[in-house]
Amino acid sequence: MSADELQARITATAKPDTVLIDVAVLDESAVRARDIANTLSDEFVGRVRELETPENSTRADSRVVVEQRASIPSSPVVPKRARNIAVGLVLGLVLGVGFALIRDLLDNTVKDRTTLEQIANVGLVGTVPLDKERRRHAAIAFENDNSVIAEAFRKLRTNLQFLSVDNPPRVIVITSSMPHEGKSTTAINIALALAEAEHNVVLVDGDMRRPTLSKYLDLMSKVGFSTVLSGAVSIDDSLQKTRFPGLSVLTSGAVPPNPSELLGSQSARKVLAELRSRFDYVIIDSTPLLAVTDAAILAAGADGVLIMARFGQTKREQLAHAVGSLESVGAPLLGAVFTMVPTRGTGSYSYNYGYYGEDEGRRGGNSSTRGGSAESSKTTSANASESRDRSAGDLPARPVTQRRYKTT
Repeated sequence: MSADELQARITATAKPDTVLIDVAVLDESAVRARDIANTLSDEFVGRVRELETPENSTRADSRVVVEQRASIPSSPVVPKRARNIAVGLVLGLVLGVGFALIRDLLDNTVKDRTTLEQIANVGLVGTVPLDKERRRHAAIAFENDNSVIAEAFRKLRTNLQFLSVDNPPRVIVITSSMPHEGKSTTAINIALALAEAEHNVVLVDGDMRRPTLSKYLDLMSKVGFSTVLSGAVSIDDSLQKTRFPGLSVLTSGAVPPNPSELLGSQSARKVLAELRSRFDYVIIDSTPLLAVTDAAILAAGADGVLIMARFGQTKREQLAHAVGSLESVGAPLLGAVFTMVPTRGTGSYSYNYGYYGEDEGRRGGNSSTRGGSAESSKTTSANASESRDRSAGDLPARPVTQRRYKTT
């Protein structure tokens, strides 16, 4: 170690209103810091004795004594772990709150009931919780099923039946703003919930572009709605029974080149009127409103429409445009349904007995050795820092952490 390096590691501080001097030594080794501090103290005492002793005398006019010798510190000065933990917690809290506020300001998705009802200009008639099982098995059996999601659809069924007591809607279109917002799964389980209540229900796949009901319910798809509208097959030959009592299905049929024209034809109105006369409820799974015009065409001839909004996914402007497309054709919007709502966390909903509700561093210190006399005194403190290198063995290599230790 050179003289300049040694000088950079030593700090001497005079204590106000005293004759004491504190000397602190910073080094990578606690033992070496102590030794440097004690050696410096001894050298300083000897040099003062030499300078203050007259030529013809053996006694110094003034002297310096070491009040307290440096010892190996028991704790490092740096890192101050307690302080660093406290600072880290405060910074983490501030950054977390700030990030959450910025995220909320930039988030334009629908995440609460009030926003949904304001944009759709209708009430919330149902909330469907997030259930990953529905990705593999869309249909809920309902029989002896008291799960959270089954109760949510039962509540939705009840709300539908009381929307208009004197003239309840019987031909209902299920749609959404964009794909992947849960409309097909919701349509299937609304139909099943109505069938559970001993209603005679037909589920119609009105999405002739990307039909899904035949896949979800394991049914034939070659004949169905499109082939009935084209006059190739009768309604009786196209309707399919399911394993669920009270539920019949009219799949989409072969994919036609002109779905919008078929759905807007007189034939479509006649078919829906025929289905109305045969069944208590006609539930139609349609296309997303912003993708194509098919859903708006079907909605114009239905008793009412339920629009889906996926929690945290459906954007506000998308929902507003979808509602506007329904209003432009005079379709009666019955209500909105929140889909894929988390049951835990911020903005989640709780379910009880089938009802839903909105849950609205561095560480250490200083140490010193001290000395004093009538004219001058000296205090020496040694602080040390210890570095611990991690070898490239079982543990991954990490940066060396420098520490200072308190000597007493």
